[in-house]
Amino acid sequence: MSQSFTPARTRGFLRAAAAAISAVLLTTGCGSSGESGGDATATAAAPTGFPVTVDNCGVKTTYDKPPSRVVTIHQHPAELMLALGLKDRMVGTAFPDSAVLPELKKDYESIPELAKREPSFETVLDAEPDLVYGGYGSAFAENEGRSRKAFADAGIDTYLNREYCGKRRVTMQDTYDEIRTIGKIFGVSDRADKLVADLEGRVDKAATEVEGEPEVPVFVYDSGDKAAFTAGGKSLGTELIRLAGGENVFADLDDVFGDVSWEQVVERKPEVIAIYDYAGAGSVEQKKKFLLSQPALADVPAVRNERFVVLPLTATLVGIRSAYAVDDLARGLHPESFR
Repeated sequence: MSQSFTPARTRGFLRAAAAAISAVLLTTGCGSSGESGGDATATAAAPTGFPVTVDNCGVKTTYDKPPSRVVTIHQHPAELMLALGLKDRMVGTAFPDSAVLPELKKDYESIPELAKREPSFETVLDAEPDLVYGGYGSAFAENEGRSRKAFADAGIDTYLNREYCGKRRVTMQDTYDEIRTIGKIFGVSDRADKLVADLEGRVDKAATEVEGEPEVPVFVYDSGDKAAFTAGGKSLGTELIRLAGGENVFADLDDVFGDVSWEQVVERKPEVIAIYDYAGAGSVEQKKKFLLSQPALADVPAVRNERFVVLPLTATLVGIRSAYAVDDLARGLHPESFR
């Protein structure tokens, strides 16, 4: 009885076969009877610092060498890789959330965009990656055929942003750990350390500028009309607000995000509203217009004084943007400290 192969299984079989052939050539190829042949084999089989084993959200992966063909799903993994100087390892991006950081824009646009949202499993496979790096949990949605197991069965490694490893409080330390882990996987730990030091410096500088200032009550408006979808106490946004000299008025919400009533917003009297900006949830101007048009919100200090701070959603996630967000927030909450 003959066995049928899906395109994914066929590619996985071919990759496995190619790897096996490469291994044979390394051990039996030219020069095997001389000393120099043995040295060459050792060098090819074990790049400096490898193998590297990473436990990511319960999936343990051993990298014998740095990945060379990477597809990123969602914008913040792509920007992180570009900031580490890994453009030459990237063969596809997907799902841009907002405008790319200006210093990364040219490199980002040079990489093929596979889809405006999450690409299909087959689309990713067509790019022939050896690693898929996802930003949100939806990157590996099982109901859409993109589970991590499906990629593993096709001979492709996966990595998920640590923010989506489980429901726990997310902090800036997660950003620094994420950068260092990716640096380790790609054999560029020195670059990762340098990038972390730069981001830590940005955060420290902004926090120092507002040190001693009274905390400003902040309400995060992500979306919603019947109820407000906001950032809770477990979100990175809550820490970004704290570092910037503010206090999330819904820090007691025991989740990363959640719905609250507009009555609760009124009761907590936020002085500033941080609007999260991203594709698919209405423009910033539409969100401002909605907030300003609601009679029930008219006496909320932030609405009455039209004090809004706009943050790209990507700046509130585990990635390089979060350090930039602290400075933007600090300037919006305490403008007098930056004159």
